[in-house]
Amino acid sequence: MINNHSLLFLKKFIFNPKDVGSVIPSSSFLANNMVAAAMWEQAETIVEIGSGTGAITQVIANRVKSESKVILFEKDEEMGQRLQLDFPQFIRESNALELVSKLKKHNIQEVDYIFSGLPFYNFSPVMRNQLISQCKEALKPCGKFIAFQYSLQMKKMLSEHFEIESISLVPLNIPPAFVYVCKKLKN
Repeated sequence: MINNHSLLFLKKFIFNPKDVGSVIPSSSFLANNMVAAAMWEQAETIVEIGSGTGAITQVIANRVKSESKVILFEKDEEMGQRLQLDFPQFIRESNALELVSKLKKHNIQEVDYIFSGLPFYNFSPVMRNQLISQCKEALKPCGKFIAFQYSLQMKKMLSEHFEIESISLVPLNIPPAFVYVCKKLKN
C-alpha cells in the first residue's frame, strides 16, 4: 500500500478521473473553508461523502465533539481502508448512493451536516439526481449540505433542491474550487 496520500490520490485519478475529479487531495485551505460553515458545538451527526484520502476528514476530526457520530463514504476500497486506519473513531461506508439506508443501519435518521468532495458534474445526470436526493432526504430540517466543485455548473441543480446560502471561491486549492453552503429547503 502507498504511504503518501498524494501519490495514492494521483494513482486513483489516473485510473478513474471521472470518480476522483482532481490529481491531488483537497488543500487545507479548502477543507478549512468547508468546515467553517458548521456549528460544531451543536453537530451530533456528520456525513462526508467522497472522503478520498481524508483531507477534509482530518479537519472534521479536529473540530467534531467526541460524542458526535461521523460517517465517511468512500467507494474506492483502497482509499476506504486508508480512512479506516487513519480515522478508526469514525464509521466507514462505501456507496453514497445508499446514504439513507446506510444511515438507518447505524440507527441514524437524519444528519446535521453533509460534506461532499464528490465531483458531481462528472457523473451522469441520473447519478447526480440520486446523490442529491439521498443528501436531501438524509438532512435534518435545518441541516446543511456543504460541497466543493471546480466550477459553477452545479449551481442551478443545487438551487432546485436546496437554498444556497453562499458560494465562495478558494483560490489556494489546485485547481481552485467553489464551496457551496446549502440549507435544506422546507417542504
